[in-house]
Amino acid sequence: MRKWLTGSIFLYFLYGLLVYWYLFIFSGTGVPAPYEGSSADPSTFMSGRELLLSQEYSTIKNFLYFVTVPFEWFLLFVILITGISRKMQEWSNVTSRFFSLQSAVYFFWLSLLISVISFPVELLGFRISKSYNITTQTFSAWMKDELIDFWVNYALMTVIVIVLYWLIKRFEKRWWLYAWLLSIPFSMFLMFVQPVLIDPLYNDFYPLQNKELEEKILAIANEADIPAEHVYEVNMSEKTNALNAYVTGIGSNSRIVLWDTTLNRLSEEEILFIMAHEMGHYVMNHIYVGIAGYLFLSLFGLFIIHLLMKLMIKQFGSLLKINSIRELTAFPLFLILLGVLTFASSPLANTVARYQEKSADMYAIEMTNNNEAAISSFQELSRAGLSEVNPPALVKIFRYTHPTMFERILYLEEHGEKESGSE
Repeated sequence: MRKWLTGSIFLYFLYGLLVYWYLFIFSGTGVPAPYEGSSADPSTFMSGRELLLSQEYSTIKNFLYFVTVPFEWFLLFVILITGISRKMQEWSNVTSRFFSLQSAVYFFWLSLLISVISFPVELLGFRISKSYNITTQTFSAWMKDELIDFWVNYALMTVIVIVLYWLIKRFEKRWWLYAWLLSIPFSMFLMFVQPVLIDPLYNDFYPLQNKELEEKILAIANEADIPAEHVYEVNMSEKTNALNAYVTGIGSNSRIVLWDTTLNRLSEEEILFIMAHEMGHYVMNHIYVGIAGYLFLSLFGLFIIHLLMKLMIKQFGSLLKINSIRELTAFPLFLILLGVLTFASSPLANTVARYQEKSADMYAIEMTNNNEAAISSFQELSRAGLSEVNPPALVKIFRYTHPTMFERILYLEEHGEKESGSE
């Protein structure tokens, strides 16, 4: 065990050094020379101080992301090889003879342990965002959200753990298929209830106070056949200086939502472009395309997890303190494999998402026909969030579900030139 623990610590440390070298030393900043001075060049819409802060904040944030992603895998691995997971299962078995309660107790202790050990990293992220004036929350308000996160995730995941292990015990060879089939209605249910049950736990939502602007947004929504009677405003200024807007939910629970920071910092024309972009996702059924893609990947992923768990328990069961896939103590191994496969598939998922975002951008520009407002809205989004306009390639591949601001401004600029040339 000591050999494996020492080796994993060494590999994690080496990985961290490589990430540091790539982000802080190897990767360049700025835009390609031909585009210097263009509207996509951050030096044309950011001050020198904003440029410096953007580079610092983005690099630190990217570094934290890449080093914390495998941290949970490492932590779960340690929980397995030290026998902590087996000990937790023994504690849960003492509490009740009912499997559902045993599962709930086991997952509570696992969640609590991971949350406590990960808390310093989460706190560091909060402190960094606070120091760069992105986060505006007080520590107590941030802690409140962290506690809500813990209990919401615990409640949802406990249901998943109970059902998952009931399926594994009942259908050991085909559990992955039945788990996937059940995930379809479960995912749709979550999307339906999220706007009305989950989101209000974190923020206050209320109808947009600017009725004139609401009328214009609803006019665009009506043109797009979106069944919305109100535009909702959310008080995100209590938490952040970043900007955002979105369309959430499905069916009768669909909601058009604007952050109050967006209302405070953008002009009416810029807001209308952003809202038209969000409506473009609805019109082009990107939500349902995303669900279909998720379901396809999850079916393949669950099958691969099934095969890998069987193989790893057979080969390394004594090291991991796991006797069978049917045991609750094997759940950390399930989470490790799920995390690794999710990270490995993120370049593909992000590529599809970036294509959808570009399509929504083009839909919005056709709806509003205002290139200047579109470009200035992206520039302001970059300034408000200290976003890196042209990030390193690996950051874009693994982190960006949207095209980079450099790409978005550039193709909007090119679109405007084509429109001017055709007149």
